[in-house]
Amino acid sequence: MVTTTANLTRRLLAAAAALLLATVLMLAPNMASAAPAASTAKPTIVLVHGAWADSSSWAGVTAILQQAGYPVLVAPNDLRSLSGDSAELDSFLAQRTTGPVVLVGHSYGGAVVTDAATTAPNVRALVYVDAFIPDQAESLQTIIGKSTSALNVPDPTTVFDVNTYPGAPQNDADVYLKPSTFAADFAQDVPAAARNVLEAGQLPITLNALGEPSTAPAWKTIPSWAVIGTADKVLPAATQLAMATRAHATITKINASHLSLVSHPLQVAGVILTAARSVY
Repeated sequence: MVTTTANLTRRLLAAAAALLLATVLMLAPNMASAAPAASTAKPTIVLVHGAWADSSSWAGVTAILQQAGYPVLVAPNDLRSLSGDSAELDSFLAQRTTGPVVLVGHSYGGAVVTDAATTAPNVRALVYVDAFIPDQAESLQTIIGKSTSALNVPDPTTVFDVNTYPGAPQNDADVYLKPSTFAADFAQDVPAAARNVLEAGQLPITLNALGEPSTAPAWKTIPSWAVIGTADKVLPAATQLAMATRAHATITKINASHLSLVSHPLQVAGVILTAARSVY
């Protein structure tokens, strides 16, 4: 009887072990598909704000991209000099990201990403949002000066407030948009309450940054996308279109002001997601 009971126990244990092994083998494919590999394969999306804005201008777009499962970083942009801001972004990318990056620039931020991505080997796609897309030796001042921009006026003091700052290089100064310019030409499709908050917190750009020429453009070797606001009065749609076409960018037009990332975050995020999906 003892022998019979021992044999039965061994058979039950063997059957249980076989059942457990079969269960593990059956679940293994599903476990593998549930692993986080797919999410970690997604590129990091790095957003760069432009002049007369700050990182908060990307808030709506950031939320949408994060909801879609993408890691998002909003890089600092000091608006001091094109070379210095580009070097800072290059350092940020080297230290804060691993794997592929989709680099997105708004307005002046477009010039910054154009220069920084040239020396950032992990950037796989560029997205320009109502942005400058300069060629080598072009400056923002040059581009605006050839356009119908509301900022291209005989007397700059009618649209800008120019302030000195401590330690400024000779002939340099901070440039702010006048409240009337911000409301009528920069963010005219943003609700007044939100627009007033953005105007109060605008970050100035320096005269030197506006006049400094760009270096070798990354868009010559990196696939690019462009969001063009057809109601943009700061960087007119025709000027944006000419630069985007020159960069062989995939172009999306939306009826928006220069702050399309604030007034139309869903559409802007959609273009960024399209660029992101192209790299994995």
